[in-house]
Amino acid sequence: MKQLVQAFPTQLKEALIIGQSYRFRTPKKDFKNVVLTGLGGSGIGGSIVQNYVADKMKVPFLVNKDYTLPAFVNEDTLVIVSSYSGNTEETLAATSQALKNKATVICITSGGKLSEISKKKNLDCILLPAGMPPRSCLGYSMTQVLYILNHFGFIKNDFEKGIKASIKLLETEQKNILKQSKALAKKLIGKTPIIYTATNFEGVGVRFRQQINENGKMLCWHHVIPEMNHNELVGWRDKDSSRVVVFLRNEDDYARTQMRMEINKPVIKKYTPNIIELWSKGKTYFEKVFYIVHLTDWVSVHLADLHGVDAMDIKVIDHLKDELAKA
Repeated sequence: MKQLVQAFPTQLKEALIIGQSYRFRTPKKDFKNVVLTGLGGSGIGGSIVQNYVADKMKVPFLVNKDYTLPAFVNEDTLVIVSSYSGNTEETLAATSQALKNKATVICITSGGKLSEISKKKNLDCILLPAGMPPRSCLGYSMTQVLYILNHFGFIKNDFEKGIKASIKLLETEQKNILKQSKALAKKLIGKTPIIYTATNFEGVGVRFRQQINENGKMLCWHHVIPEMNHNELVGWRDKDSSRVVVFLRNEDDYARTQMRMEINKPVIKKYTPNIIELWSKGKTYFEKVFYIVHLTDWVSVHLADLHGVDAMDIKVIDHLKDELAKA
């Protein structure tokens, strides 16, 4: 896993090549909505993209993480299907429903049943390099979502500049990221991490939580501000030093949101002394995103080391799939 995390800047370079070289066959049309369906490491890129396009797309963009699709999905819907393995049963079920409802379907996968379906149904299918855990392929899958949205005219291609700037930033900051991530992992080990972000950075917070879960084999939770100020903040009542709060922050977060974070800190500090602020670097949205993603991915593998576990091990998920396959 460490090798995969270290190779993230290279993965972004390859992802740009894949996206730029792909030639779509699907005719362009005026869609009324877009749905990306995918779970876990295959779906998190969609969540981050959803944050990115919130103030750019003129039609709704929804991320679906279930067997079924919303009732509005029809011939006027673009459905982006993301399953790295191509065998995710929830995503395959949603794909069948999308085809049944006559939606336009575009696939992102490394193979499996989804690739077979795309060939049979003559669907556009962007193939990714195979043989890796889905959670280690965020750069590949997320970048292709952006190219799909650009192809159909929903966003401009200026995201390419952002990704290229991200690659340069990560390569420049590599030593600092490694040092910072090791220090942060030591502060998180043996505790329950609680991740807070601005609403438009939630996808990055979810990614951090998922990596702590899968790589570090630890429980944690996340929430967003301002929403948590209307509920979870009241839950801070009992002193518990086993909790550690990590604020993921950007200098350009909405001013009132930043003010709320500053007010939140002393409130929370009454109940835990462990509060960490993790600031992004870079000018573009994607520099900020990928800087934090890369840093926190490193944190998760360092946590695995400190926890004495194998970051690659997901036997409990494999067990779940085996049990489901018996039904």
